[in-house]
Amino acid sequence: MRREQFKLVSAILLLSGFSTGYMQAAPHAAATGVSIVQQDNTCKGVVLDQNGESVIGASVVVKGTTNGGITGMDGDFIISNVKKGDIIVISFVGYAEQEIVWDGKPMKVTLQEDTETLDEVVVVGYGVQRKSSITGSIASVKSDKLKTVTTPSVANMLQGKVAGVVVTPTSGRPGAGVSIRVRGTGSLRGNTEPLWVIDGVVGDAMADLNPNDIESMNFLKDASATAIYGARGANGVVIITTKKGQIGKPKISYNGSFSVSTVTKKLELMDAYEFVKLQEEIQGDLSSTYYSNGRTLESYRNYPDQFKWQDDIFRTAFTNNHYISLTGGTAETRYTASLSYLNQEGILLNSGYQRFQGRFSLDQRISPKLKVNINGNYARGITNGASPSVASSSATNSLFYSVWGYRPVSYDGTDLRTLLWDPTVPTNNDYRFNPILSLENEYRRLIQDDFQANAYAEYTFIPGLKLKVSGSYRLKKRQNEQFNNSKTRYGNATRSEGVNASVRHYDDHSWVNENVLNYSKVFKRKHNFSAMAAATFQGNYSNYFRNDVQNISHEDLGMAGMDNGIPILSESTIGENMLMSYLARVNYNYNSKYYITASFRADGSSKFSKENRWGYFPSASVAWSFNREDFMAPFEDWLSNGKLRLGWGATGNNRVSDFASLGQMTSKIAFEYPFGNSYQTAYKLTGLENKNLKWETTEQTNLGLDLGFFNDRVALTVDLYHKLTRDLLLQADLPYTTGYASTYLNVGKMQNRGLEITLETTNIQNKNFTWTTNFNIAFNQSKVKELSRNQETLLSTVTFDNAYSAEPSYIAQVGKPLGLMYGYIYDGTYKYEDFDVSGGNYTLKSNVPNNGNDRSTIQPGDAKYVDINGDGVVDDNDRTIIGRGQPIHTGGFTNNFKYKNFDLNIFFTWSYGNDILNANRLLFDNGLWKRETNMFASYADRWTPENPNSDIPRAASQPNVFSSRVIEDGSYLRLKSVTLGYNFPQRVLKKLMLSSARIFVSGENLWTWTSYTGYDPEVSVRNSALTPGFDYSAYPRAYNFSVGLNVSF
Repeated sequence: MRREQFKLVSAILLLSGFSTGYMQAAPHAAATGVSIVQQDNTCKGVVLDQNGESVIGASVVVKGTTNGGITGMDGDFIISNVKKGDIIVISFVGYAEQEIVWDGKPMKVTLQEDTETLDEVVVVGYGVQRKSSITGSIASVKSDKLKTVTTPSVANMLQGKVAGVVVTPTSGRPGAGVSIRVRGTGSLRGNTEPLWVIDGVVGDAMADLNPNDIESMNFLKDASATAIYGARGANGVVIITTKKGQIGKPKISYNGSFSVSTVTKKLELMDAYEFVKLQEEIQGDLSSTYYSNGRTLESYRNYPDQFKWQDDIFRTAFTNNHYISLTGGTAETRYTASLSYLNQEGILLNSGYQRFQGRFSLDQRISPKLKVNINGNYARGITNGASPSVASSSATNSLFYSVWGYRPVSYDGTDLRTLLWDPTVPTNNDYRFNPILSLENEYRRLIQDDFQANAYAEYTFIPGLKLKVSGSYRLKKRQNEQFNNSKTRYGNATRSEGVNASVRHYDDHSWVNENVLNYSKVFKRKHNFSAMAAATFQGNYSNYFRNDVQNISHEDLGMAGMDNGIPILSESTIGENMLMSYLARVNYNYNSKYYITASFRADGSSKFSKENRWGYFPSASVAWSFNREDFMAPFEDWLSNGKLRLGWGATGNNRVSDFASLGQMTSKIAFEYPFGNSYQTAYKLTGLENKNLKWETTEQTNLGLDLGFFNDRVALTVDLYHKLTRDLLLQADLPYTTGYASTYLNVGKMQNRGLEITLETTNIQNKNFTWTTNFNIAFNQSKVKELSRNQETLLSTVTFDNAYSAEPSYIAQVGKPLGLMYGYIYDGTYKYEDFDVSGGNYTLKSNVPNNGNDRSTIQPGDAKYVDINGDGVVDDNDRTIIGRGQPIHTGGFTNNFKYKNFDLNIFFTWSYGNDILNANRLLFDNGLWKRETNMFASYADRWTPENPNSDIPRAASQPNVFSSRVIEDGSYLRLKSVTLGYNFPQRVLKKLMLSSARIFVSGENLWTWTSYTGYDPEVSVRNSALTPGFDYSAYPRAYNFSVGLNVSF
């Protein structure tokens, strides 16, 4: 938070006065301070900042007494009953406190900024508050804490930084999205991401904001804080304040870094010896292939010329990140502008991410009462390369199926790396493709353009009363391009569609108008009152279209050759919605001890019918600073802060499609019918009208405790919360008799309960050395309270392979946590003692349950599952909960060290108690009976007659089901980052004509402690509230090693 921001909200901060003596603002004619006519025992003066501007609301008291008050609109003050020699104490948030001995003359006090006190101001919805006056649960992250992480993504920087904020990367792919949850998941299938507010305007920091432009981030977690955002606040609110111009000479700053990335882990696969041994089990006679020319199995032990497909597709990747800014200004005009460029290569061939970004901000004071601001931001992000985990009807289409499944050796000397596919593999149900050629030739590009322009004018009518009118326009453009040439999986000569291409465009236009009136007043020096009332209006318009063509005749033209192909698909949609809101908030505190905050918001949304268009969201909270009580005086030497908070509020969620409550009809070429020698347009009813659809509402209660010890060298924050979400907006399944598959309904209830703890300490602080720590941990437990139409369970499937498409893998069950994994309990393999033997034939004993297959086909070494109901048959009735996708607790632990000009940051993050459904093992650590398919190295320990005690299924067809065998503990402790920096001393800077300079080295993802066998435990490729923690063919995470420079001129 900067000096000018304090002034912009100075009227609000007038309530921070706490003196009980007599003081008044000086008459306007005495505003200069030095020309005040002195009266006996009356101290008069003016308080200015270092730029000569008046400081409004500064505290001025006689030391050791309660005689004093606060400065007026011109920074002036008058205190009576003051004696010569008395010490006058002047303080204001964001400035260093001063003590001046009064000599009986008029005072002119100039305050200097104090960066250590900037944390006292926190940005909240539609305003700011002192940290000491906050009654809700709000966590702050300042820019200096963000600098310790070199990731180019704003969202990734937050991982482990704030208690109760869980950041889940979907994969390690550059430019990949992340999932952010604040205090659990409150919706089953609706959007559960928090609301992002940038400089007071709703935006998308994850897509278009450079981390270097951020001044601070505040997380509004409980409903008493988020209810002011009404319909959009149910999932929490992240308020970002960007950097603005600084008063002074123009200042140029440059931040740059260069990074090297390598894959953190490669999976162990069977070598040539184990692979050939497996082929002998599956195929039998290998005399014409692997055992030709006198070769035996031993010939392949330590075979020298093996294909190492993982080595061929992974690379050492390089990243360049550059940022330059200009800032400066005067007391009337302040400006800042920045440009940045990021070029991040992926560790997979032909993958990467580029971002071009620019931002500007201009603040202008037109008159003492009127000021204006205009700012804008533009970003273009380009993601190259296909996602290896994209959903498909067959798991064999995925990249890593080919990487892991391709043979490590060929028996005839063929270099498989030069062929499109393996000629020994039947292509009727196995679509593996040369992964090297696939990565090199598939063209996948996502272009994201984001532009936002904001402006506001703020007018102060009288001291304490001001109106702020703002407007914003935002444009989001997305273009997704795909091109498959003749050397790709989907465009080679065996495909009927031939060379093909697809392009998809999405445009989203939105505007916002906000009109906010703020008033603040201090009554009798102890009663601090402020109020806010506002009306906001916003609209959104979007359009989407897609064109697909196939059999393109000139593939060398790439996307430009689409007009030479045959169109096969053209579709488009439009959307439009409006939101109108009225809101108000009142704050009151008595003598800086007792605090009350209440707010109310009414939202009207076009997404619902007239009967349910409006939603109403109230909140109330109280706080007690008990350390200020007289009876706590004996403890003031060690108890510097003590505050108890209690809040309740209701927030909403309207994140459904624009026309969710209306009936819908769809027209497509496929629906046309012949009549009268021509095809006629046909319409299909695809959406069922639901006039009763209404807001999803979340009620939340929060109990918090803030403690500070030894002048806040030890600070503890503890929050307990209870969230209940009702009228869940769910795309619910409908009975087949309705003629519709599903529709939006308000069904069910969700509960989240949790505990959050944050501990900040300054362990050592002296002239040369400082050591501080931050520890945070959050526990959250969700519970499904109700489902649709008295439904007790809701089963979910995950799309990754047709063989499992009908197999439910997740369950939501009333009374249980959300995101539970569902399937059979694995019971090892059938052993010889489970069978009757007759003439060398094995028949399953009558008292031994089957595994879902016919009993006559089950043999020793087959997979075995627990017969839960004991009926001797393993079927749907024996499925049960086999894992949990949500963690029991998450957190982060940071150590910061400063020694002279050196600084060191060490950051750990963790997740505990969550499981991962490792679907990779369903194909590569299981009996598939697939010819010429390599497996994970662990499958070498499978059941064989020579290894009859193994619980890994034999090499034969096994049931295609989800079981506890592939459920793994996803807990981890990760050394997320280590950064070592050096700040050049002033004597060096003077020689270089620089104002500041710092060099640093850093490493990310340096070490991970986990028992998970996949690439990385931070994975969720089909991430949703119902299906968390699913892993199949995910993009691996990378080690990152960086060197960088921060310099200012």
